Amino acid sequence: MSSPTESRPVARPRLSRTTLLGIAGVVVCAMIWGTTWYAITLQLGTVPTIASIVWRFGLAAILLFIVSAVIRQPLKLTRAQHLAALGQGAFAFSVSYAFTYAAEGHVASAIVAVTFASLTFINLVLFRLAARQKAAAASWGGALLGLVGVAVLSGGEVLGAGFDRRAAMGVGLALIATTASAFGNFFAWRGQNAGSAAIPSTAWAMAYGTGLLIIFGLATGVKFHIDPTPAYVGSLLYLSIFGSVIAFGLYFTIARTIGYAMASYISALTPPIAMLVSVMFEGATFDWSALVGLALVLSGQLLLIRAPKS
Repeated sequence: MSSPTESRPVARPRLSRTTLLGIAGVVVCAMIWGTTWYAITLQLGTVPTIASIVWRFGLAAILLFIVSAVIRQPLKLTRAQHLAALGQGAFAFSVSYAFTYAAEGHVASAIVAVTFASLTFINLVLFRLAARQKAAAASWGGALLGLVGVAVLSGGEVLGAGFDRRAAMGVGLALIATTASAFGNFFAWRGQNAGSAAIPSTAWAMAYGTGLLIIFGLATGVKFHIDPTPAYVGSLLYLSIFGSVIAFGLYFTIARTIGYAMASYISALTPPIAMLVSVMFEGATFDWSALVGLALVLSGQLLLIRAPKS
């Protein structure tokens, strides 16, 4: 028999229900966003890009307004909150997605997905300059590693195409979309600081982004119509309901309840899922440079997740 003073192994604490739900949310969100890149390609063709984005985020905004009303979150925003939502909508749901859809018309969807890994570095620079936020050295190291990974993968794509103008244009458009997303994140942060709740502010941001695209479309002669084929309608519903309402709702719930460190795992899981989907459905092939670039991106994301948070 062991004596009362004999040391016993200490039982490891079980993961809390909140943490387990957070992990499940990360996996679901990564699966959704990892497949939306391919779903976007099904929107390209007979319907103008601007129109497709209007249908997607217009429907998503309506659904989010309904969700906000059901869960009794106030839809009324202050002037500062509306301005932040307008900025978020203009950059995150208007400019960014307009260039994202255009980029996918030039290169494989997985290339665009991995290019978005450079968003972390752009975020760090933007928030350092505009909000005077400081990040740990490990965060900068991880962001730079991811940036190098994007450069290797994108460079390999352009070189593999023999400096084809189409491939170079696709990568350039994806980088513009990524930069616009960073500005969208900045305005979302300003809205959060102004006290706006996640779901209503996102609904207003999508509505503002949709409205701006409608104005641009009318000014440039875009014909707003819908392709009634199952592929187009099915991808539109998937992108609106799963890719916009559910995924964004999950992301903000995870970030605000258990922290942005846990939510950052989404960025690490999305690129390989997008590449696998691209291989399966687009017939994409990736050489050693793409694999090296992906490995660098994932390594950078892991370093970011483990970095001390200010």
